[in-house]
Amino acid sequence: MRNTGLFAILSGLAVLAMSGCPKQAEPENELVILCGSSFPLPMERLSAGFTDATGIKIVTTVAGSEVFLPQVKAAEQGDVLVTHDPFLDLVKEAGKYSDHVQVGFVAPVLAVQKGNPKGLTKIEDLTREGLRVGLTDPKYSTCGEMVFALLEKKGIKEAVLKNVGNRLTQGHSTLGTYLKTGAVDAVIMWNGVANTFKDSVDIVKTPYEYDVERRVHVIALNYTKQPESLKKFMEFIRKNAPKTFAEYGYVK
Repeated sequence: MRNTGLFAILSGLAVLAMSGCPKQAEPENELVILCGSSFPLPMERLSAGFTDATGIKIVTTVAGSEVFLPQVKAAEQGDVLVTHDPFLDLVKEAGKYSDHVQVGFVAPVLAVQKGNPKGLTKIEDLTREGLRVGLTDPKYSTCGEMVFALLEKKGIKEAVLKNVGNRLTQGHSTLGTYLKTGAVDAVIMWNGVANTFKDSVDIVKTPYEYDVERRVHVIALNYTKQPESLKKFMEFIRKNAPKTFAEYGYVK
């Protein structure tokens, strides 16, 4: 009798579980974003908005795109890569591409101390004798490569480098700090990074004379273990990121 009663109870519970008790949804797992070092501010804002809208957690790692590329090729980490040209093509060549959204442009801009005390109006002004100039090193910087090529084309590279001296940097934030502290009179740096120093520097509007353009991309990686969460993230990025990146100065 005891066994028969126990069987009836268990059977009843099974029926209730199948018919009357809703199954609790498993929580979405986090997404890992590999964020190029020029883009943390807009991505912080977008990631927070995505988490608020979906409850899906975002974990962000910031470094140079050249640091992330070997990790992407080996499928070691990351669901998303935020980068600029030419890394989109390199991700595709590595067979790790799933989807992408172009969200803006990185472009070199001429930035000066607040109020432009030296009255600089064009790239050629960087040859002015005694001017203190900062640039990024082309060995480490895509922006540096573009700037050096333009200076070469204009025939002013040696004159500008004379004013640069030992102020070739690996990072754009260092150039912004140079301007903010008065250590230099002018720099050429990425537009978005200059925008982060907008309270203490001015951007001089100059024509876009570079031979190439560098687009900014948010790339979905095809080795993700969270395909549904990643799909939701890319939909959110497609809808919101171009406007956000424009607000942070990533325009050509």
